Amino acid sequence: MNYAPKGKPNPVVNENEFIFAATALDHGHINGMCNGLVEAGATLRWVYDPDKEKIEAFLENFPETNVASSLEEILKDSDVQLVAAAAIPSYRSALGHTVMRAGKDYFTDKTPFTTLDQLVETKRVVLETNQKYMVYFSERLHVESAVFAGDLIKKGVIGDVIQVTGFGPHRLNASSRPDWFFKKATYGGILCDIGSHQIEQFLTFASCYDATIVHSKVGNFNNPNTPELEDYGDATLIGNNGASHFFKVDWFTPDGLSTWGDGRTFITGTEGTIELRKYVDVARDTSGDHLYLVTKDKEIHYELSGQVGYPFFGELIKDCLNRTENAMTQEHVFKAAELCLIAQDQAITIHREGDNYGQ
Repeated sequence: MNYAPKGKPNPVVNENEFIFAATALDHGHINGMCNGLVEAGATLRWVYDPDKEKIEAFLENFPETNVASSLEEILKDSDVQLVAAAAIPSYRSALGHTVMRAGKDYFTDKTPFTTLDQLVETKRVVLETNQKYMVYFSERLHVESAVFAGDLIKKGVIGDVIQVTGFGPHRLNASSRPDWFFKKATYGGILCDIGSHQIEQFLTFASCYDATIVHSKVGNFNNPNTPELEDYGDATLIGNNGASHFFKVDWFTPDGLSTWGDGRTFITGTEGTIELRKYVDVARDTSGDHLYLVTKDKEIHYELSGQVGYPFFGELIKDCLNRTENAMTQEHVFKAAELCLIAQDQAITIHREGDNYGQ
C-alpha cells in the first residue's frame, strides 16, 4: 500500500512548465505517483483531501505543496495541467470525469474501474473532453527490472514473446487496511485490483492489443471474518497474436519475507527467456530489480536497482504537453482495464472443502 519508489531526478521540463495537483489520498500509491512526476520535472502545486490526517502525512513527503480548500479550487487553477489521484477504487472513474470535464488530464492509481459500466462511461467522457485518463500500473512502470525487460524485448533480444507468467503476492496487513478494502463493491475483486498489474504487463511484453480470458478463479481461503475479501485469484489469457498468459495474485506473503511481496515475471520468447525478481531475491539479496536473461549465446544476471530509472513519467508529461501517446496509449489503458474486469466477472469461486464462507 505504501510502495513509493524514489529515483534519480531526470527532468524533461523546467520548473513551472508542467504543473499538477494531487487529490483523493485514499491509497499510499499517490506518493509513488507524485514522486515519479516530480523527478521528471513536474511542479506539484496543490493537494486536497477532506481528511486532514492524510494531508499531513502527504506534506511530510511533499512539504512545499499548497493545501487547497476544495477540489474546485484545484480545478479552477488554469495552470494545472494534470490531477493525480488514488481514490477508493469504485470512485476513481467518477472523479476522473470531473477532472477531465474541467479541462485537466487525469492520472489515477490502478485499478482504474470496478465495473464495465464505469469503463463505458469513461470512454465516452474521454471522447467528449479529449483529455487523458492515465493509470499508474506501478508493477511495470515503477520497477526498473520491468522497464529493462521491456527494452530487451523491443530490441528483439529474446525473439517474439510467446508466453508470460506473473506472480503477484502481497502482504495483507489487515489491521492497517481501511474498511473499503474489504468490500467487493468498493475494491472490485482481486483480479480487478492487483490482477490489473499482471494483465497490463502481458499486453505490453507480448505486444498484444487484445486478449481472451480463457479461465479465471478467485477465493477466500483464510479470511472468514471478511468474506467479501478475495485473498487468492488467478487467470489464463490468450492474446490476439497467439501469446498466452497465466498469472496468480494473492494476499499470502509470509511474515518472514523481508519485503511486502515476492513479485516475479517469467517471459518466454522464441530465442530466449527473461525472469524478473522485482522486489527481493529470496534468501540471497534483499534488494530488488534482479533480471535473469538467457539467450542462445549466454546467461546473465542483471542487478538493476538505480541503473535504469522510470521513463514513463517524463513521457507522460511530454504526452500531456504535446497531446501524443508515447508513454502509454489510451487504447492500451482501456483494454487492460476491460480484460481485468471480464476476468473478474467470469471468475469461478473456489474454496477449501468445509469452508462455507468461501462459497
